[in-house]
Amino acid sequence: MNTQASKVELPAKATAISRVLTGITTSGTPHLGNYVGSIRPSVLASQNQHVQSFYFLADYHALIKIGDPERVQRSTLEIAASWLAAGVDPERVTFYRQSDIPEITELTWLLTCVAGKGMLNRAHAYKASVDKNNAAGNDADADVTAGLFMYPVLMAADILMFNAHKVPVGRDQIQHIEMARDIAQSFNYRYKKDSQSSNNKTGDMYFTLPEAQIDEAVATLPGLDGRKMSKSYDNTIPLFASKAELKKLIAGIVTDSKLPGEAKDTEGSALFQIYQAFATDVETQTMRQAFKEGISWGDAKLKLLERIDQEIAPMRETYASLISNPDKVEAILLAGADKARKIATPFMQSLREAVGLRRLHAVQSIKTDKKAKQASFAFKQYRESDGKFYFKLVDASNSVVLQSQGFDTPKEAGQTIAWLKENGLNSLPANVHFVNEIPQSELGELNLQLKNSWFMN
Repeated sequence: MNTQASKVELPAKATAISRVLTGITTSGTPHLGNYVGSIRPSVLASQNQHVQSFYFLADYHALIKIGDPERVQRSTLEIAASWLAAGVDPERVTFYRQSDIPEITELTWLLTCVAGKGMLNRAHAYKASVDKNNAAGNDADADVTAGLFMYPVLMAADILMFNAHKVPVGRDQIQHIEMARDIAQSFNYRYKKDSQSSNNKTGDMYFTLPEAQIDEAVATLPGLDGRKMSKSYDNTIPLFASKAELKKLIAGIVTDSKLPGEAKDTEGSALFQIYQAFATDVETQTMRQAFKEGISWGDAKLKLLERIDQEIAPMRETYASLISNPDKVEAILLAGADKARKIATPFMQSLREAVGLRRLHAVQSIKTDKKAKQASFAFKQYRESDGKFYFKLVDASNSVVLQSQGFDTPKEAGQTIAWLKENGLNSLPANVHFVNEIPQSELGELNLQLKNSWFMN
């Protein structure tokens, strides 16, 4: 899960509480880019009294990327210590480790049973791996683990377990939120709640449909070489590097060859952008003017060092104390897990009941006609006297909802049906039409029912 965070959009009513959830993958040492883009804004957002913040260390996610157990463990400690040192208050927020919540993995399986494989085929990470293999002439699934393929379902479980309203993500991760919504809708539709149930906290839905929260103002920090600061580029500045190490790293920031006294461009300057991420507006304007007046790169780097250290130094001591006392960090994470499980455990029990994982003494006679239930919507394929193949979609009363034109082969008709089941009815192929106009407001529910429709020949 992306570690971006943004300013929180409040619900319409000022008194309402918005639940916001952020995951941090435990795959490396936090750097200045993580701090500016995620940690700092998250700490600020968590102080909003109208926001219920959930921050979790996504160590299950890390296993997809990393096969080194010691690295996963060390990263978990470093990231937890970094967020705590930066000001996350475990008394105010729910701060926990993903693997301490066994309900997450159980929910993942329940969601797997309603998630469409076709949807998972389109996940960006999986598609990227397939494309890379195809380009190299390898089998499409070479070195692709089931973990990578199922990654979106695990992420959906993280989000839906706590019925998060908002999930701060970067634009490249909006798809994960869309998938979580799709999976939630499928589950809500298949296992409709009894509106009279005492467990009915969200109307007739088990899961709140989450929304991606994008803040265009969230800073993306350049690294030492001018590219985005990232572990994959090996161009990072560790968040809690000592001042001496920080000075050495800043000295390595790539600059142009302009001499002292020559005006320097702020546009495209990694040094200036990093400085701006830590400076006040007044300080930024002062540095901008210094660039115009030809400040030497050495002096500019010294100013950057002092400005970063001014903000980070007070946290560095706390971080070092936490790193040297992992038992304290462990206790904080376990306390956070206890807080999270007070929500997850009863909710998981209601979900178990919903899907039929129940004690046998509660068995009741089932009078529902299963076939009739399945056949609430059905595709019927047939051949006419013109030799062409047709299909229609009928409802429970056998009224025709959708009608196709003729196809030359039954395969073509079947392929079109499969396309409709996968993509829905919002945009129909040219050779398919509604018999009667369907209001736009009814299409969403019809699409969900369509996914569970069956074939009749």
